[in-house]
Amino acid sequence: MTSRWIKALPLSLALAVLAAVVVHVVTPDQARGQHSPPSSRSAGQPETDSGKALAHQQDRQQAPQRTEVTVITAETAAHAAHISAYGEASAHFELTLSAEVSGRVDSLAENFEGGLRIGKGELLATLEDSGYQEALAIAQSTLASAEVSLLEEQRQGEQSRIEWRSSGLSGEPDSPLVLRAPQLAAAQAAVDEAKASLAAARQDLDQTRITAPFDALITERHITPGSFVQSGTEIATLVSTDRIEITVSLSAAEWAQLPDSATLAAGDWPVTLTDIENGEQWTGQVIRAHQHLDTTSRQRSLVIAVQAPFDQSPALLPGTFLEASLRGRTLNGLWQLPSTALGQSGELWYVTEDDTLASISTEAVFSDGASIYVRPPEVIADQPTRVVVQPLSSYVPGMRVTTVEAHQDV
Repeated sequence: MTSRWIKALPLSLALAVLAAVVVHVVTPDQARGQHSPPSSRSAGQPETDSGKALAHQQDRQQAPQRTEVTVITAETAAHAAHISAYGEASAHFELTLSAEVSGRVDSLAENFEGGLRIGKGELLATLEDSGYQEALAIAQSTLASAEVSLLEEQRQGEQSRIEWRSSGLSGEPDSPLVLRAPQLAAAQAAVDEAKASLAAARQDLDQTRITAPFDALITERHITPGSFVQSGTEIATLVSTDRIEITVSLSAAEWAQLPDSATLAAGDWPVTLTDIENGEQWTGQVIRAHQHLDTTSRQRSLVIAVQAPFDQSPALLPGTFLEASLRGRTLNGLWQLPSTALGQSGELWYVTEDDTLASISTEAVFSDGASIYVRPPEVIADQPTRVVVQPLSSYVPGMRVTTVEAHQDV
């Protein structure tokens, strides 16, 4: 019927209708292709770029996600132990200087002021000494009289012995008084007493001149010109300037990392001292080790010295709170790791050969601030191990991870 209808049309219109019909005719395969999924294609047809991207996205969504961790390859090696402890700087000597005699303060030295340094034997103050001058003169006179009496007694004793021999009597006299032996002893005792009194009087006079007993720093002066002091009155507070000492307490484990006490006390074991407040540093040496345990801390102490502390730049002052860092013995078989590698619970996380996480419990043998040094378990100590630089609390053993090697400065 269609053909009859087309024949009835004019020729030009019939040709147009036939062309339209031909354009809209599709094959059965083409019809099925219109309803196929976008990713499906006939065998042998090349895959388009958009199809490849879609397939790759689907694969990534189906694959399990791996956590990325930063690791450092740890290998056992020998490292010198590093010990840190804390202590307060104190002067070698600290003295409250007191008056030995009584008297009025006659004068003070110009440099007898708090904060100034003085040398050993340097004059600090003088007391009024007229009474002590008089006492010295009396003691000298007494000694002179006693010495004259002794000489006279010696002469009389010689005369008595001559008379006894010339008397024709044999043997010894019945009484020692005959030869004046007791009188001579009394005269000699009087001379000895007078000498002692003279020495005491001279010492009292010398004590009116108050001098420094050692090279010192004056921390406080307690007297003024015109004031009266009694024997025992405080004159000044002094601290020695020869050296500063720092006493630090160490645990038994820390002592085990140090050489023997004789080596430490030889005087050439260096120690770095750092001011806790401002970071200033000085170099000291170990001078002795205590041979007993503190009854409170149950620890032994190490004494460190800094020679001529006030001549240092800057000066190391008594009372400064310091961190002492010293090198110990060389220990074998240790890992050197960043300080962040040790978790709060004392565990280290590392990556196994099949890229899964595992952990071990350990503690640092020692540390030097930026690094910690641990002794690894024997099962992994002989092989390089990838240790996690900064573990997270969400880690669980067996988790599959992707590793990134840390830089050398981590």
